[in-house]
Amino acid sequence: MAYTSDKEDKELLSRVEDIADLSLTRNKPYFLGFLNEREQYIINNSFPFYSSYISYYGGFENAKRKFLCFFEKEVNLSLYPLSGIYFQFRKTDKLSHRDFLGALMNLGIERSCIGDIVVNEGKAVCFVKDEIKDYIVSQISKVGRVGVRIVDGKSLDIDFTDSIEKLSLIVSSMRLDAIVAAITKLSREKAANTILSGKVLTNYSENKNVSHQLKTDDILTIRGYGKFVIKEQTGFTKKDRLKIVINHYI
Repeated sequence: MAYTSDKEDKELLSRVEDIADLSLTRNKPYFLGFLNEREQYIINNSFPFYSSYISYYGGFENAKRKFLCFFEKEVNLSLYPLSGIYFQFRKTDKLSHRDFLGALMNLGIERSCIGDIVVNEGKAVCFVKDEIKDYIVSQISKVGRVGVRIVDGKSLDIDFTDSIEKLSLIVSSMRLDAIVAAITKLSREKAANTILSGKVLTNYSENKNVSHQLKTDDILTIRGYGKFVIKEQTGFTKKDRLKIVINHYI
């Protein structure tokens, strides 16, 4: 197994090994979560030989924060120990992901117990661990100063679609500093300073190597700008500059 040097990452991988041992010994599914995208990435790259045993689910298909299930076959999604709490509020009231997350954490709930929070106009859903659902339902009637009502999820048509902006960029190369400069519209020098200050992650790990070569499907996170995925190289300009397409997750 390819351990990372970070203490928290080592502890995470150790927990995965523990549930793998339990699942294989007792022939039953075991769950670990909620895991963020970085944690899922680390697990997948550290345990490639477990790929047929590991599956993820976070309440809907494109969820970012998910439970890991370790078992020799896919299990019924209803077995995952998570629940969605559905909220309704006036469409004139503007609530955000941050508002709902703050309301939950103000109850003393740890971030690891909360999955994705999806907010639409006048409605929202928060995915949480089963064990804290009843507590949340009994405590929340307001988010910030806005009154909310907890309803049956079947009565709401939540849009879970990712908001993606497709960027068509022209860069001198696939170097990290060149692409960060193109995305942020900073000068190459300022982009390099952004990287060196630790504000840029590639595939969920801090990367201070300004000359690092990015490739298709690499995930780029820039603090203050968001998450980006390198999708494809589409050709060259007449001056031999590279044309690329990047998805920006809004």
